[in-house]
Amino acid sequence: MAPGFPAPPPIPPERAVAETMYGTSVTDPYRYFENMDDPVVQKFFHDQNAYTRAILERLDGARDQLFKRIAQLDNAGVQVGSVSRVGPYYFYEKLKPGENSLKLYVRRVDGGDERILVNPEALAKPGQHYSINYYLPSLDGSKVAYGISEGGSEAEVIHIVDTATGQIHPDAIDRAYYIGATSWLPGSNEFYYVRFPKLRPGEPLTDKETRAVSYLHVLGRDPDQDVAVLGYGVDPNVPIGMTDFPVVTYSPVSPYIVASISNGVKNERRIYVTRAARIDGSNVTWTKVADESDDVTGYDLRGSTMYLLTHKDAPAYKIVATSLDAPDVAGARTVVPASKNVIVDLEMAADGLYVLSREGGFGRITRVALSDDGAPNATTEVVPPYRGSINTIVTDPREAGVTFGLTGWTHSLLYYLANGTGAVANTHLKPLANIDTAPYTSSEVAARSADGTMVPLSIIYKKNLVHDGSHPTDLEGYGAYGITLAPAFSAINLAWVERGGVFAVCHPRGGGWYGEAWHRAGMIATKPHTWQDFIACGRYLIDHRYTSPAHLAGEGTSAGGITIGRAITSEPSLFAAALDVVGVSNALRSEFTPNGPPNIPEFGSVKTETGFRALYAMDAYQHVVPGTAYPAVMLITGYNDPRVSSWELAKMTARLARATTSGRPILLRVDYDAGHGFMAASRQQSEQLATDEFAFLLWQCGDPAFAGIPTRIYPRQSAKR
Repeated sequence: MAPGFPAPPPIPPERAVAETMYGTSVTDPYRYFENMDDPVVQKFFHDQNAYTRAILERLDGARDQLFKRIAQLDNAGVQVGSVSRVGPYYFYEKLKPGENSLKLYVRRVDGGDERILVNPEALAKPGQHYSINYYLPSLDGSKVAYGISEGGSEAEVIHIVDTATGQIHPDAIDRAYYIGATSWLPGSNEFYYVRFPKLRPGEPLTDKETRAVSYLHVLGRDPDQDVAVLGYGVDPNVPIGMTDFPVVTYSPVSPYIVASISNGVKNERRIYVTRAARIDGSNVTWTKVADESDDVTGYDLRGSTMYLLTHKDAPAYKIVATSLDAPDVAGARTVVPASKNVIVDLEMAADGLYVLSREGGFGRITRVALSDDGAPNATTEVVPPYRGSINTIVTDPREAGVTFGLTGWTHSLLYYLANGTGAVANTHLKPLANIDTAPYTSSEVAARSADGTMVPLSIIYKKNLVHDGSHPTDLEGYGAYGITLAPAFSAINLAWVERGGVFAVCHPRGGGWYGEAWHRAGMIATKPHTWQDFIACGRYLIDHRYTSPAHLAGEGTSAGGITIGRAITSEPSLFAAALDVVGVSNALRSEFTPNGPPNIPEFGSVKTETGFRALYAMDAYQHVVPGTAYPAVMLITGYNDPRVSSWELAKMTARLARATTSGRPILLRVDYDAGHGFMAASRQQSEQLATDEFAFLLWQCGDPAFAGIPTRIYPRQSAKR
């Protein structure tokens, strides 16, 4: 061991499970780690976390200064998100400097004082925090249904608050994971919501997030007496699979109620409608509007016309319209044709259909005026104050105008309202962060991947950066579900960039930078493109002298665990360090977790040969090779994570620690009051996590503040523990 560093705890013994699947031999030395009730496994988590804390404390001088700066930047402005509009009101979540958890607020659209409706900090106890996971105001804004959970678990319970008085109603609906309340009915006394069944004795945990049902809840009624309106086993005329999510919604501007059904995480959905003001049971005549094969991923409606966002024969998406009186998607008229811009969202307002599209990282909003019969008329463009990234568009179908968030890599987020005339004004929902961003800039470039495909890469750095290959560089990548890491301002990231570091974001296949074709080019059998693209972005940064292998770090979060995990197991010498943040690390076993079945459409299943071979290729744990000099890796988990089970990170930690010969540390950081990373984390948790991540990477990437602290703390010939 290097002087001053503690000895690592021993790794528990291997208990190999060997299988042959489709002619391929697979050995899993730590299968027993999947039983987190096993005392050996519990001790492993505890010992590894204690060791990680001891290693990070060895960095305390520089780490303490880093924490102070991160906290200063993080508290330099107000954070606002999840904005919605209901008539004359805005509802939104807000975190002020010095506060620890986002609170739910209400304010009039035309200004005035804001009021707190829900304060999770009032529920907090030492070592235990609560978070708002979702909320839904009633149609007149008089009540709000919201989901709250403990310790980042996302085990939401729906509650209802009265907007005028702040009174919390006694209603409490558990097992309302992820989706919760989906639509209020007029009168603000009842709403539709999605609930999952209780697990029966002997049922596996993999059934926890299956068999979802939409119910109608009437305020004051016992939720167990609520009426099922659609879902698993409810209506044989509308088949619902085990991993389908049935969402029922009412619109105040249409005579139709809509049922939207998605298969797990799959973006494409089935859509049904019924002409009714209210449904309160399963005896409903539903008419199918769209099937999965129609490639519809979003919709809105007015009157008897539904507007559909689809990538059918349009990889960058288009919007079509059909009459709900006689639905015909195949013959639907085109409202917004496909173009080079990727259409992201559509929202109905009283003055037309607002459409959000994206050209690279730059957002664009257009308004399509509609005739009385729903046909499109003139199209006008909303002109934002500057060309930037638009993170959301928000409308009320009964009100004119659109509210949108505008940001960029070096532009603090602000919310604007474009009224019916097209005039754009600051909503003042939040001020600019009190941070000088003038010294920083960004570049949008492209890296050539292994097959010749040009991969978008965003680079953020100081304007006077010298290209000499010396800069600690943090390369982030995701690449799944068609999700895009669009340009967005992060005050915390400036703690990295202001000291001469480079922050870069790879936009690999599997994500949505160029639309659905880009997504499909990095899923299941084509998934290797994702980490190959990430590796190509790393090489670009080296070739263009932003950094060098001794100073390059990579990170991936959640599904990005596949990206970083396979990058370091494919090209370990390319990186000095890596962060695997609540990451999918053992893809072959992911479908046997509670959140596994809904993710099969994106990653595949071992129950088919195609799925097995794809999952085996993307499984970082199965590609760890003993005797390899791996970079330093810190694996990070929240013990209450409902999306990526903590044992995936634990198994990867054990296998890497036994295999590596680089002498660099392999650490497992565990937060017992956290879930899926920054999701549902408190401010204190987020700042501590960012500090640990930055300190670890800066130390391993040669930042001068950590000079004199050896980066290789084990004997290089073997790190076996």
